[in-house]
Amino acid sequence: MAGDRTDGAVPAAAGAALRRVLVVTDSTASLPAGLAAEHGVGVVPLQVGIDGETFHEGLDLDSAALVAALDRHAVVTTSQPSVGAFLEVYRAAAAAGAERIVSVHLSGELSGTVRAAALAAADSPVPVEVVDSRTVATGLGFAALAAARSAAAGAPADEVVRVAERVAASTRALFVVDSLDHLRRGGRLSAAAAAIGTALGLRPVLGVRDGRIEVVQKVRSRGAGADRLVAAAEAALDASPHVRFAVHHLGDDAAARGCARRVEDATGRSVLVSPVSAVLGAHVGPGLLALVSVDDPGAVDVGVGEQ
Repeated sequence: MAGDRTDGAVPAAAGAALRRVLVVTDSTASLPAGLAAEHGVGVVPLQVGIDGETFHEGLDLDSAALVAALDRHAVVTTSQPSVGAFLEVYRAAAAAGAERIVSVHLSGELSGTVRAAALAAADSPVPVEVVDSRTVATGLGFAALAAARSAAAGAPADEVVRVAERVAASTRALFVVDSLDHLRRGGRLSAAAAAIGTALGLRPVLGVRDGRIEVVQKVRSRGAGADRLVAAAEAALDASPHVRFAVHHLGDDAAARGCARRVEDATGRSVLVSPVSAVLGAHVGPGLLALVSVDDPGAVDVGVGEQ
């Protein structure tokens, strides 16, 4: 299964290419199966290595398989898409009729994905605008969907870029994790921050700030962590009437749905529930519970539990 396999990304891109501007993102956007294709968004998969075998998330690996690998203490690694993988998607879109491409990706502080996209853009047969979302998960996913709506409405590429950047910049993401060991080992969190986060046996609450993952709070229990996510949702609604929510999990769908219903009860807004992408899951480990909010006036509402 090794190699630069991009099937799954190309059909979505080709199907959307009747639009003058095509939006592409990557699999860390953590969008539910079919949602990206429904909105005409091409998705380039990142790679996960498990005991030396390479998988492409969303194609031949899902979060459940990742949890099983982590539970048996497999050696798990991750890698960004190759330049060739991006270029294949860009060329397929151009061949199908796209005139411009807006490629929106995971924070460059956390991955070289956006850099690989920029290198591929230099050889694309049509102009490509590469956007560093400076965020993760459905913070990225919602930005890509908003950009796709703008493209579908006939907006020029520069306006599609502005929409993606605005929605991504409005993202607030909080993650409750069982341990910081996975983030520390993967280099996404310093050893000092990891030590502070786990001091006194408290559970860390992580946030994405300026494209980086930081420890923002410590709580005494998993239940207190869920309370913190609900409080964050209420604060987000106070800040914007156009807030949109998603709840992510890794290996605990019931906990995610329970948290989503609490957010819905507290805010009166629907919540998208989705497993976090396998690549992100590999860096945070089992037990993740996360809340993502964005300010997106044009969003189409989704129901709790929709995947």
